[in-house]
Amino acid sequence: MEELSKNYDSESVEQSMLDKWIAGDYYRRSPGVGDCTITIPPPNVTGVLHMGHALDDTIQDTIVRFYRMRGRSTRWILGTDHAGISTQTKVDKKLAAEGINRRDIGREKFIDACWDWTHEYGGYILEQVKRMGCSADFSDPHFTMDDDYAKAVRKTFVDWYNDGLIYRGKRIVNWCPHCRTAISDDEAEYKEEAGHLWHLRYPLTEPVDGQDYIVVATTRPETMLGDTGVAVSPQDHEKDKFVGKTVKLPIVDREIPIFSDFYVDAGFGSGFVKVTPAHDPNDFAMGERHDLEKINIFDETAHVVEGYGEFSGMSREECREAIVAWFEEHGLLDHVEEHNHSVMHCYRCPSALEPWLSEQWFVAVEKLKGPATEAVTSGKIKFHPERWTQSYLTWMENLKDWCISRQLWWGHRIPVFYCDECGWMDASMEDVHTCPKCGAATRQDEDVLDTWFSSQLWTFATQGWPDTPELMEGHHPTKALVTARDIIALWVARMIMASTYFLDEIPFHDVVIYATILAKDGTRMSKSKGNGVNPMDLIEKYGADAMRFNLLTLVTNNQDVRFDANIDPKTHELIDSPRTDAARAFVNKVWNASRFVLSNLEGYTPGEPRVTGPADAWIFSRLAELSESVTKGIETYQFGEVARDLHGFFWNEFCDWYIEFSKASLHAEGEQRLQVQRNLVYVLDNALRLLHPAMPFVTEAIWEKVPHGDAAPALMMASWPEPEGLARWKDEDAERAMGMVCGIVSAVRSVRARYGISPKQELAVTVKAATDKDSSLIDEQRALIESLARLSGMQVSTDAGKPAESAATLVSGCEVYCELSGLVDFKAERDRLVKEQEKLQKEIAKVEKKLSNPGYLAKAKPEIIEKDKAKHAELEAKFDLLASQIAELA
Repeated sequence: MEELSKNYDSESVEQSMLDKWIAGDYYRRSPGVGDCTITIPPPNVTGVLHMGHALDDTIQDTIVRFYRMRGRSTRWILGTDHAGISTQTKVDKKLAAEGINRRDIGREKFIDACWDWTHEYGGYILEQVKRMGCSADFSDPHFTMDDDYAKAVRKTFVDWYNDGLIYRGKRIVNWCPHCRTAISDDEAEYKEEAGHLWHLRYPLTEPVDGQDYIVVATTRPETMLGDTGVAVSPQDHEKDKFVGKTVKLPIVDREIPIFSDFYVDAGFGSGFVKVTPAHDPNDFAMGERHDLEKINIFDETAHVVEGYGEFSGMSREECREAIVAWFEEHGLLDHVEEHNHSVMHCYRCPSALEPWLSEQWFVAVEKLKGPATEAVTSGKIKFHPERWTQSYLTWMENLKDWCISRQLWWGHRIPVFYCDECGWMDASMEDVHTCPKCGAATRQDEDVLDTWFSSQLWTFATQGWPDTPELMEGHHPTKALVTARDIIALWVARMIMASTYFLDEIPFHDVVIYATILAKDGTRMSKSKGNGVNPMDLIEKYGADAMRFNLLTLVTNNQDVRFDANIDPKTHELIDSPRTDAARAFVNKVWNASRFVLSNLEGYTPGEPRVTGPADAWIFSRLAELSESVTKGIETYQFGEVARDLHGFFWNEFCDWYIEFSKASLHAEGEQRLQVQRNLVYVLDNALRLLHPAMPFVTEAIWEKVPHGDAAPALMMASWPEPEGLARWKDEDAERAMGMVCGIVSAVRSVRARYGISPKQELAVTVKAATDKDSSLIDEQRALIESLARLSGMQVSTDAGKPAESAATLVSGCEVYCELSGLVDFKAERDRLVKEQEKLQKEIAKVEKKLSNPGYLAKAKPEIIEKDKAKHAELEAKFDLLASQIAELA
């Protein structure tokens, strides 16, 4: 029998397995019954893998490998996004370094430069995905700027335009003065900043009750140049007398009205709110309601436009200082307060966004919202964890028309054509060069579409739509979308709207939201902070399997998780990651245990597994339970539980116990040795299959050497150990018996370790069984327990008393007493038990506090509450046992 090398070398093994999978063409859509098609959230073409990508891709690959082994028709669709702003910014910087400005070379040459960049760097992240072992279909990559994809994007725009869902209008948008483009509301990043609240005096045109001016409070004095009104709350009756009056706006000498509006908060500032309809969305809405003029005072770089004297040409910051100085000089600065407020920033650069009145293209979402909402409320689409359902529904309920135009060159150009001679305009699937109305030359809209507009088609535009929709048959809706919570609105919702509109079906059945991975100190990982972890560094240091397995253990219902990694503060390089190192130890454990089994197969011939004793019955039953829990766990996206169950079975039950139980039989001869070999191979083979989706490399490499008898060319193509097929092995009595065997032996070994008693020193043990049945089960395994625990004898009964000078341990409801007379300092033992009791008391108080919280009892699921009650009862039982032990030791 071919053996494994002594040490596991992740680098060489992982590369050889990658070569095998790709050469075998195993990543393509596999035949089978049922479907598991998944589309990868397309990473930016210019990006590099970060920990969010690594977790996302690990989860997806676990799902795909699982369903492939279950005989489903699986395909993982791979691709990248053209990332309009991101790519344009990078190419701009590259050209600037060469002394080139894109406006000098023009649109066409700049787009050529973007394509050059894409071809040079676009495949980098896909190679990283491949290195992780992700079994995506690399033979058929997609890109949101490919010709077929571009056709799908154009059809979407034209159809929605013709159906009245796309329109052009002049409205407030979030404008980035650095990128010089509109930014979606959902892409704006809010940062808390220390600022001021300036109280400015606006002179009344005519005095009111002897008052010559009112005081407005604002965080942005610079926008007062565009004020066209002052608003008060209709509930602030002290200001009723001012409604209908006017003020003379300082500096510009503009007469503007005072009016009441429900939007105004009477408690904010002075109660008088300056209204600048062209530079605030709420002011814009008030301007619409009260027919106010909309005056845009900034240009596209956020500098004051001409017509404002000394202030013209100033930046926002310069204008602010100058206006405050002007008000102070003219005796109109009432006072200033410290005031912290949240400021919108561009997600691609550090610039503060400017609410800016601009003509843009919008999608009217009202008609799209209903079907997209019903898709979730009906249960057709399920969110995991479930709490994200309400986040989606709340966002959908408050959804406003979507600004889809971006003032960029790189991207899908808006397919609308204009004739400046006669005023004709229309959207078209084909370029229009000549006006169909007057014959004059036409021009195309200069703007491009928001990146999310194109990516909303991802599940079906990558599968043949619109030209060959038959390719989607049986593969759409897709199985699951695995993504981050921060793009539920940006992407998930829009995919649902687009799919329900064009296909009249949902794009996916499940939305799996993974936790945000934070740095070790709880802050967000970022390049600027130098606290980000490069997954490739983890793979180089620990191997892909170790990184993948550790990431899966982090998948819980938590919203955020901290990644255990230490980063060099100077070089920003990875020092170590203790949890990933622990995962590597597990990979090595799998390798070494498998190596032990394979090295003991001399004389092996294939045959069926068979129960020859309680240890076999126990491990087969535990294997059946593992198959059930792992299958259900992956089906319900509980990957943290899956990882923990796999680790517990392989490391503790298989390696620590069953292999040890088997050693005596392996040293025997004839049928006894052969049967334990067959049993070991059977358990190892099935355990490797269950481990494979999470740890593909090491399991594939071992499985090549295991005499499994499967005709599959690779483990990833082998059959899954279905729970129904293993159910015949379930044996509660065997699990109970061997659970107590392991528990008693562990308790004795723990006592030896705690008190430094030699393993050669035989001990006498008394077991007080919980029931007569337990007493019989333990007695049946007497020889095994006495051998493994090295006992001079063992007494078992339901009414056994605690021997004098003995240490007690609770095992599966039974009390195990190790007689230590003459071997142990009992005072020290009593002190230890007192400390343990104090620790237990804190745990009990913590659970009691939770169970006495009305809010928790009202919101928690009944089964969770019952679990906590059971835990409380168990803790109290342990506490009572400790109390009796301490009393006896006194």
